[in-house]
Amino acid sequence: MKKQLLRAAATTVLGLSLTTGFAAAATGDISNTGPSSSNKIHSSLTNKATVTNRNTVKATNTNYQTSKTGSAEVEHNTTGGDATSGSAMNDNSLDASVSIDNSSTTGMLGGMGSGGSSSASIDTTGPNSRNTVDSSVRNTLTVTNTNNLTVSNSNHQTATSGNAEVSGNTSGGSATTGDASNSNSSSFDLSVTN
Repeated sequence: MKKQLLRAAATTVLGLSLTTGFAAAATGDISNTGPSSSNKIHSSLTNKATVTNRNTVKATNTNYQTSKTGSAEVEHNTTGGDATSGSAMNDNSLDASVSIDNSSTTGMLGGMGSGGSSSASIDTTGPNSRNTVDSSVRNTLTVTNTNNLTVSNSNHQTATSGNAEVSGNTSGGSATTGDASNSNSSSFDLSVTN
């Protein structure tokens, strides 16, 4: 009996240190300006991240089996006895598990909006003053996952039973050849998480 266990795992783990750049604080204070003054606080925060995952996993199993029993002959005897050959058997089993996990990239989504804070204060401005507070945050995350999983299983089997012959005997017995058999079992488990 021949058993093979094949496991291939490809896991992409991205450093979450990228998220530390997404947290930023912006503050601004304007006070004690004269009449008819124009006061403006503008805050702009832009976060951009691009993640590309390319995963290629290939599992290959090739199995050749030949099962053959010998010949059983009883011949040229005055009193022939029995001739028996044994059995021949091959067994092959394949269990392949392939897993790809790119889920760590989803953690970047939370990092883009968290930790950043903006505060602005305009006070004690003169009459007829124009006061404006403008704050904007832009987050862009692009994730590209390319997963190539290839599993190849080739099984070649040959089973041959030998000859059974009783001949040229005054009193002949029996000739029996054994069984010839092959067995193959394959199991594949493919998993992709993006």
